[in-house]
Amino acid sequence: MYAQPAFKVHPAASLAFAAARGFGLVIACDGGRPVASPLPFRLIEADGKVPKLEFHVARGNPLGAIAEKGGTWLVAVQGHDAYVSPDWYASAEQVPTWLYEAVHLSGPVRVIPGDHTRGHVERLSDTFEAWLAPKPIWKLDKVGDRRREMLLTAIIGIEMTVESVEGSFKLNQHKSDEDHVAIANALARQGDPAAQAIAKRMIELRPQLDYASPAPVSELTG
Repeated sequence: MYAQPAFKVHPAASLAFAAARGFGLVIACDGGRPVASPLPFRLIEADGKVPKLEFHVARGNPLGAIAEKGGTWLVAVQGHDAYVSPDWYASAEQVPTWLYEAVHLSGPVRVIPGDHTRGHVERLSDTFEAWLAPKPIWKLDKVGDRRREMLLTAIIGIEMTVESVEGSFKLNQHKSDEDHVAIANALARQGDPAAQAIAKRMIELRPQLDYASPAPVSELTG
């Protein structure tokens, strides 16, 4: 990933961002041809150990066969993004741009042994079910034995050792306070939740500045 120095994110913050998202585009290369699937994943971090990702694919997914060969894969984790019009800046001679948050994780993969597939699925579902607290965590035991075994044999678990962590959060860090405020205010007024989320992140970066209360979208767009 190319990232200007002003937008680079510390690896620890990048890993935390990826863990909080839990979903990304998994990309492999097979004979020079890219193969990708959007997949949920679980990030595993242990003190003093290299981080790992766990995810799985349907047995018919080409990624399953590619994983059997090993190799280095990429997982692209995307956050919110928003278009920025030059007209919104406080200063003149600006150009259109796009603000975003993104993290790329890469490293070698291996197939999780079949007798460990159930444990993998339970750990993955427990991770996402925990986000729904206080709802009781759903358990795989709720699925009947026959159907559970059928479902488990229909997937291939994959583990990736994370050897490279790259993060780029482009949030106008290189702009003046005046332009920072102007863009944050403009994005906050948009009807797009992603634009509003980027505005919130910008405000968190420079909370000491004076931001206007969000105005109706019609006031900004005319």
